[in-house]
Amino acid sequence: MGGAVVDDGPPGVKAPDGGWGWAVLAGCFVITGFSYAFPKAVSVFFKELIREFDVGYSDTAWISSILLAMLYGTGPLCSVLVNRFGCRPVMMVGGLFASLGMILASFATSIIHIYICIGVITGLGLALNFQPSLIMLNRYFNEKRPLANGLAAAGSPVALCCLSPLGQILQYQYGWRGGFLILGGILLNCCACGALMRPLLPPKKQYLEESTPAAAEEKKPQPKKKLLDFSVFKDRGFVIYTLAASIMVLGLFVPPVFVVSYAKGLGYEDTKSSLLLTILGFVDMFARPASGLIAGMKWVRPRTVYLFSFAMIFNGCTDLIGSQANNYGGLVVFCIFFGISYGMVGALQFEVLMSIVGTEKFSSAIGLVLLMEAFAVLVGPPGAGRLLDATHQYMKKEDPEAKLEMAVTDAEKEGLNFGVESEEDQEGEEEPKEKVNGNDNALKAVEEVMMVKEMGENGGEDTL
Repeated sequence: MGGAVVDDGPPGVKAPDGGWGWAVLAGCFVITGFSYAFPKAVSVFFKELIREFDVGYSDTAWISSILLAMLYGTGPLCSVLVNRFGCRPVMMVGGLFASLGMILASFATSIIHIYICIGVITGLGLALNFQPSLIMLNRYFNEKRPLANGLAAAGSPVALCCLSPLGQILQYQYGWRGGFLILGGILLNCCACGALMRPLLPPKKQYLEESTPAAAEEKKPQPKKKLLDFSVFKDRGFVIYTLAASIMVLGLFVPPVFVVSYAKGLGYEDTKSSLLLTILGFVDMFARPASGLIAGMKWVRPRTVYLFSFAMIFNGCTDLIGSQANNYGGLVVFCIFFGISYGMVGALQFEVLMSIVGTEKFSSAIGLVLLMEAFAVLVGPPGAGRLLDATHQYMKKEDPEAKLEMAVTDAEKEGLNFGVESEEDQEGEEEPKEKVNGNDNALKAVEEVMMVKEMGENGGEDTL
């Protein structure tokens, strides 16, 4: 998930697939970690923000949604800035914005201030870092691009493993305000990563050949490239991909945002609950490069669309089955399988989109896809938070009155059976006492169940 990569390199320059590209990959690894781990790591502070500003889960969920919406929806803006100023200066300015937003958030006096500072300012800063870093990564790698994308995408779970426990420690030691201030200082490392994005220059021999008078005469002016090429919507594969990705993103980020709060709601302590995000990130950390390595194989690379489709189905099934977890062991298993599917999706989406639209239209296609996904990202977690505020539960539970009615029915049947048996025994045998006692016990059971039902109804009236 990146921006509209329109900033083209010099014509005729072959991607080195190594060399300084590994330094670019390292910078992209860190930037990807900050960009995608921050919306999840900030969820560690949600409980404190709810107490501080007297808001609900849906209100705090908007923080992550706005941040992700800025990260997704600013593709065209990043394209214009990169084309005008280049990748390196845009990334360094973006690092300043990301840090400034967190620092200002530490002085917030309302949840609206948090939305503006973390959601808008920090989100914009991370977008100005993340999308240019993808541009540079795709310039420096061609044959090894699936592996490079998988390794760069692994920055997200690695950062999540570090930032989630770090956020918990900072909250205990310095409160949420001090934690935001320190995280703002950490984000200044984005400027250092931006400095690694050295422009890819042609070799000296090629430069000398192109600078000769004969070459200058033969060189024809190239037509100006469109900022956004809407003709990609004529491609049926692109339309299907965009719709599928938008629907997927609607719920993709919901489990990582709410799994910590869900564990706390089950009665587990804060440190143990935040450990779930660390487990998820640890599994995701290995799933991403492994998926990139598999996608780069000769017989798999032409079929990455099918591998990506499997990853999306796997992720959806994991959510459906994992929603039934009601203890810590079940949540751990859910985080393991969700981490695998989440890592597969994160590592494969760039390669799949490029295989559908081709290299030339990829720059416009990725920006338009992100604009579509931004709406889903903006609605997903807050929508789940709204459901949580309305129902106060994370999954649908059976109606307790229906359970009581079923119990009454079973008890009545048991009583009738005892009654029939006692009448038959009285006719054939002379031991009615024990059977009558059995019948009395069944009737008592019916009475007890009825009393429980009445107490439940009275409790419901008191609650209302």
